[in-house]
Amino acid sequence: MKLIYFAKVREILGKSEEIIEVPSEIKTIQNLIDFLISHDPSYKAALEDKDFFVACDEELVDMDFIIKRKSEIAIFPPVTGG
Repeated sequence: MKLIYFAKVREILGKSEEIIEVPSEIKTIQNLIDFLISHDPSYKAALEDKDFFVACDEELVDMDFIIKRKSEIAIFPPVTGG
């Protein structure tokens, strides 16, 4: 699964993207976030405040969205305009 990180999340993790293998029990976006947070302290720092949005294959999705193994997941903070 390809994960892409933007803005604050990218800065905390120190990378803009990665390819990861996730266990078969990971079914939803929330499962994926929980897995990442338990995987490494830097993910906890980047994701624990839940101040971010998630897109799957370029579509904004909720935390209960069912993911596919070949999905591209983007995690990004809220965007403000002016």
